[in-house]
Amino acid sequence: MDNPKLILFAALGAVGLFFIVMWVRALAAGRAVQNGPDMPTPLQTTIGFVTNFFDTLGIGSYAPTTALFRFFGQVPDEKIPGTLTLGHVLPTIVQSFIFIAIVQVDFKTLVLLIGASIVGAWLGAGVVAKWPRRNVQIGMGLALVAAAVLFMMANLGIVAAGGTALGLSGTKLILGLVGNFVLGALMTLGIGLYGPCLIMISLLGMEPRAAFPIMMASCAFLMPVAGVRFSKEQAYSARPALGLALGGIPAVLIAALIVKSMPLVAVRWLVVVVVLIAAIGLLRAAFGPKEPAHG
Repeated sequence: MDNPKLILFAALGAVGLFFIVMWVRALAAGRAVQNGPDMPTPLQTTIGFVTNFFDTLGIGSYAPTTALFRFFGQVPDEKIPGTLTLGHVLPTIVQSFIFIAIVQVDFKTLVLLIGASIVGAWLGAGVVAKWPRRNVQIGMGLALVAAAVLFMMANLGIVAAGGTALGLSGTKLILGLVGNFVLGALMTLGIGLYGPCLIMISLLGMEPRAAFPIMMASCAFLMPVAGVRFSKEQAYSARPALGLALGGIPAVLIAALIVKSMPLVAVRWLVVVVVLIAAIGLLRAAFGPKEPAHG
């Protein structure tokens, strides 16, 4: 393992430790004020396990988690983006350690794309955390439609096959930076970065497998940054977020180190159906009669 990777691993560890300390303090403050949160329910932990298991295999976790949260009524709509962001942080950091170690990618390209996604997420989270429920519903509804389209494109093979490059330079690097900045901002709405990033990397002529450390490390660094803003605004639900984290970490280890790969076409079609149902529900709620806000 080369020194640049060791530096990145150290940075990941530092970010993870920072996030844990920040979140423990936030949860302790919330418990003092609200006599909670308690531990997550078995359903919330199961959602964390299932979504992070398939996330590690490349499906992505944001759109499926949003759909499951809405289906089971676990999180108020306006708090879903923050709950996703905080809850999936630690499983994503574990993913990043694994895929940075086993997949080759140009270090400069990796670091620059991570940086662009962090800036996008910081700015995006600052906006989304303060949005009223209707804005969040519209934003997430459109984001889920986009996610469903990406799943269909993957299943139908309407995605560039990619090239053999392990890094970007010149104009392609600039396009990659702009793209990952936008994806980092959109991720705070729940669209997820994995599918769009994989398509972007392929269109820019890189080896598609190189997208895995790029997209996972981007998320691992941007999600704690965005999570700080969501936590500060109390724009998330604590128990479901804890369920994502507690169920997600073992799921990542099982998927990455034991299962490693599996046929996912049928899973993607199922996700398309579930995600579109959730998107329609969000948009109907946004444009229908006003509902009282949940606590």
